[in-house]
Amino acid sequence: MLYSLLRSGGDLSVLNIVLMLVSYAVLIFVMLPVHECAHAAVATWLGDYTPRMYGRLTINPKAHLDPIGALMLVLCGFGYARPVPVDPRNFRKMAPKGGMALTALAGPLSNLLMAFVSLLVFRLALLVTGGDILLNGGYVYIDSELTQYLYLIFVEIFAGINIGLAVFNLLPIPPLDGSRIFSVFLPDKWIFSMERYSRYITMGIFVLLFTGVLDVPLDFLRHGIGGVLCLLIGLPNMF
Repeated sequence: MLYSLLRSGGDLSVLNIVLMLVSYAVLIFVMLPVHECAHAAVATWLGDYTPRMYGRLTINPKAHLDPIGALMLVLCGFGYARPVPVDPRNFRKMAPKGGMALTALAGPLSNLLMAFVSLLVFRLALLVTGGDILLNGGYVYIDSELTQYLYLIFVEIFAGINIGLAVFNLLPIPPLDGSRIFSVFLPDKWIFSMERYSRYITMGIFVLLFTGVLDVPLDFLRHGIGGVLCLLIGLPNMF
């Protein structure tokens, strides 16, 4: 995201850069911890106190942040925090597979909720300031400098990255949340094999991200999910 702006020669005014840095700080120190805390909260609700024992049932960023994952969020728009330790054998309200799927789903859902709130704040800000946006041929036209700043913070950064994180984490590839969600439908031996080679799969994901191979499918999903959220709030699809 930030790297793309620098390469594309976008608006590099001091105010723009400050707003972006503050926005990324909120993403890293608030929204990533909320994602991980959502995992911990659902696992605890299901009966596993492992996240609480490891101090992960909190939104304190110290408990969750991974430096490399945070850097990737700034540079690529996709990042990660430290995974929450969960022991599905402790689940009392669901079977281990179903409980792990529900625990994994909690993270992406928290990102979609935060994206929805960001778009709602943007919509309310437009009503208060009298600002307006127009979508024409896939391009977003903005009527004022104030609206431009609101759009940058609440749509491009907060909502855009949260939707991107949700989409990315829903991919059925270990160690992403999607692999645990879809594991409900897979034989145990397949799950074991995927977990066994998860380190190499993760390296492959990073290569695909940096080479842009995943851009088309991720952008397609981002456009679709972002469009639904915008529709619910009464905004054009800005994604």
